[in-house]
Amino acid sequence: MTFFADFCIPFIVGTIIMFAAIAIKYFIWLRDLPKSDKILIIKGIFSPRIFTATWEVVRESLLHYRIFKVNPILGYMHMSLAFGWFLLISVGWIETIAYLGFKMIPLQGHVFFKYFAVLNNIEGHKPMFDFVMDFLLLFVLSGVSLAWLKRMRSRAMGMKKTTQLLTFDHIALSALWFVFPVRLLAESLTSAIYGGGSFLTGGFGSLLAAGISTDILQIFYEPIWWFYSFALGIFFVAMPFSRYMHIFTEIPLIFLRHFKLRPEAKEKSYDNFEVEACSRCGICIDPCQLQLQLGINDVQSVYFLRDRRKNRLQQKIANNCLMCGRCEQICPIGINLNTLRLNSRTSMRNIPNENRYKYLKNLDRSTGNGRVGYFAGCMTLLTPNTLSAMQRIFDAAREDVWWADKSGGVCCGRPLKLSGESDSAQKMIDYNKSLFNKHNITTLVTSCPICLRIFKEEYRLEGVEVLHHSEYILRLLEQGRLRVNYSTEQTFTYHDPCELGRGSGIYDEPRAVIEAIGKLLEPSHSRKNALCCGSSLANTAINDSQQLTIARNVAEDLDNAGADTIVTACPLCKKAITRGATHKVKDLSEIVAANIK
Repeated sequence: MTFFADFCIPFIVGTIIMFAAIAIKYFIWLRDLPKSDKILIIKGIFSPRIFTATWEVVRESLLHYRIFKVNPILGYMHMSLAFGWFLLISVGWIETIAYLGFKMIPLQGHVFFKYFAVLNNIEGHKPMFDFVMDFLLLFVLSGVSLAWLKRMRSRAMGMKKTTQLLTFDHIALSALWFVFPVRLLAESLTSAIYGGGSFLTGGFGSLLAAGISTDILQIFYEPIWWFYSFALGIFFVAMPFSRYMHIFTEIPLIFLRHFKLRPEAKEKSYDNFEVEACSRCGICIDPCQLQLQLGINDVQSVYFLRDRRKNRLQQKIANNCLMCGRCEQICPIGINLNTLRLNSRTSMRNIPNENRYKYLKNLDRSTGNGRVGYFAGCMTLLTPNTLSAMQRIFDAAREDVWWADKSGGVCCGRPLKLSGESDSAQKMIDYNKSLFNKHNITTLVTSCPICLRIFKEEYRLEGVEVLHHSEYILRLLEQGRLRVNYSTEQTFTYHDPCELGRGSGIYDEPRAVIEAIGKLLEPSHSRKNALCCGSSLANTAINDSQQLTIARNVAEDLDNAGADTIVTACPLCKKAITRGATHKVKDLSEIVAANIK
């Protein structure tokens, strides 16, 4: 038997180039991993995590469960292309075995089996396989049709925007669009001339045979198989250099993530798996408020990852992001978008300068002697009503407090870290950490979610419990150390700060505190879907007018909830929302302090 024809050459060449390019990338990325990451991989391979990772590969890489949750139509499109093609390959191999037994068949023999079955006069027709393969081909073609619709009429797919493509993306996409329609035509022509096929290829073949003579069909027979091979070959050649590299990157990323590998403050080789796992599906575009309210369409995470992958990332793209997490929490791949953007900024802007921080030596402006420490943070110091409200709450609970920065102190370091100056941020972290240790505090309370995150994620405060003031106030209420007046006449709506909600997972505690005082009315965007106030310290690109535009949109959404008072739990959010709201805007601590019994 022969399983080679000249038309197979484009497919074979494309396959060799694709696997060679992927192998080279894998080798370089894995080779350059730090030793600690390599140890994690070895441990992970020989642990139960290998099974949970395998299940996630099936659930996300083939079935695309997360995309289904966000957009069912888009989820079906991705599933039909990924899972459908996988089943076509798998069932195709089983079909070959059913006809020929366990023989060594070259790859093209499986891919172009219908052609070689005729060439080798393979008998013993198996209608069941024809039916299943036709059904799977129809399944994939339905996904291709939706992909065409998405590219031409994205709103029909529930998307306002789709991604902008680069040259290799266009080449790969165009080839992919042709692969399955041409396969349908090639197998239908085979059916028309030689018989076989089922409801799809056989039915289409019957129509061709009824309307066109066999001699004319024979003229097109070989060229169509050539076309099919070229479409596959071109797609395979372009794939490692296009967005479709995600097909072969998402799978190892899932395993590495289960093995506890993560991106860090500074770039490392592991980041390549996260960056190239992005399929540029475009789901992250619509939630971006820079796009929604400001019409900025070229800085979203999908374009940041694209430009970083192509080694052409510029500061104007890296810096123009609120880093609010709206895109990260909806990303179907679960890419650590904010961390990758942070370490990109660090590689561009980090400027170590030891002499700038000599003034920190022996500096201590703290007051008080309590085991509970309160760190106001820069923004809380700029919103003195929050600070005085916390003073009244501490007094009412008879809490002895150590005030870290009531008389002025040192920033927590996160604003510098957000800008990319990680070494400078570390100087502030080291100073504050030594200050906390010096005063032997056991609980650290802050009103600033920005401070909260860095305390929890970077400070590594052993033996110190870190709480946001919403958590601390709720604890006081539950312990009976703080009592407040409740009235149904008081109505509140709550704005989830990005760093507190999506960033720290604190949603319920502020709401519980509010509901101890009055009636809570939820806005249309809340919890994981809450809007950013627009004044994020992470964005150094938009101007004050643009920040105000975002703030007004957020304030309008909150005003529409119909409450008397807008409550937030972040001093920065309070300042921003106040600029655009028609209702009163209060920090959570203020409404508590105003209702103490």
